[in-house]
Amino acid sequence: MAEKRAEKRKFNTDSWEPKTQVGRMVKEGTISDISYIMDKGLPLLEPEIVDVLLPDLEEQVLDVKLVQRMHKSGRRARYRATVVVGNKNGYVGVGMGKSKEVGPAIRKAIAQAKLSLIKVRVGCGSWECGCGSPHSIPFTAKGTCGSVKVELLPAPRGVGLVAGNVAKAVLGLAGVKDAWTTTYGDTRTTYNFAEATFDALNNLNFVRCLPEQKAKLGLTEGRVL
Repeated sequence: MAEKRAEKRKFNTDSWEPKTQVGRMVKEGTISDISYIMDKGLPLLEPEIVDVLLPDLEEQVLDVKLVQRMHKSGRRARYRATVVVGNKNGYVGVGMGKSKEVGPAIRKAIAQAKLSLIKVRVGCGSWECGCGSPHSIPFTAKGTCGSVKVELLPAPRGVGLVAGNVAKAVLGLAGVKDAWTTTYGDTRTTYNFAEATFDALNNLNFVRCLPEQKAKLGLTEGRVL
């Protein structure tokens, strides 16, 4: 199950009362770029910060399941939603939310996805291409979550996203247009599959590159446009 949410209304900044110092700085206009928050390692504790700084963020519901747990009074059922958010231009996040109803579960997952937002490195790391434009990923990356392992490989321009529907949604909203993927484990668990793909994208940020290598790979972080 993967469906895009209806177009959301524009966020009303006037009705927002920030609870953190970073939130107050964003509302005052002191911080106007989300990359500044990430580069400085400032805590991102309010989803409204993302609403203000990334108004073009898109949301996609990957899965909604009814889960149960045993209690002394009997079985208790709740809905679990998995959501991915991204602007298709270098920023992506994955979140999960639980509630007794579907709507609140999805809203919780969206809020969690916004708080887990990361900056994605894109480039052209395929030896078959070498165009130097940011259409793929700059190098191979691996990610894990539970039993699921995902390996992302750079692909030449025009290949598209060779991946399962869940990984394709995460990569697409991150701004990656061409990539090969290899998966291991129980990929039927939607959240683990999405989180493993997200972890692989995040691990791209920990690879050190020389300036000449960055230029050759066309490596770009965050917004491409």
